[in-house]
Amino acid sequence: MLSMERIPDQIGYLVLTEDGAVLASGGELENDEWVANIVTGLVTMTDKIDPNTLVGNEAFNKISIVYQSHCYVICLSNKKIHVLKKKIRPSNSNQPVAEQQSLIEI
Repeated sequence: MLSMERIPDQIGYLVLTEDGAVLASGGELENDEWVANIVTGLVTMTDKIDPNTLVGNEAFNKISIVYQSHCYVICLSNKKIHVLKKKIRPSNSNQPVAEQQSLIEI
């Protein structure tokens, strides 16, 4: 198993139980119960989405919350919630900074 500390460009991580208790953490997310509560609420909310409304009638595999300089990647594995805060490298985009927006992908 790959250690979360060894993921390139990661700046923080959390491993949570299904009810939101912090099992492991590091970097900027070390013992960050505030983020843990938000993520747990978000995952709980996705359980309430009718799978018939989703393409392919599938539940989510990954939630990505993307900002200009970093992103959060949330996934479920072995009845644990894994959260990774990762630095985003600047792109060679010609889009003005004012037009760049946050993106939430489920």
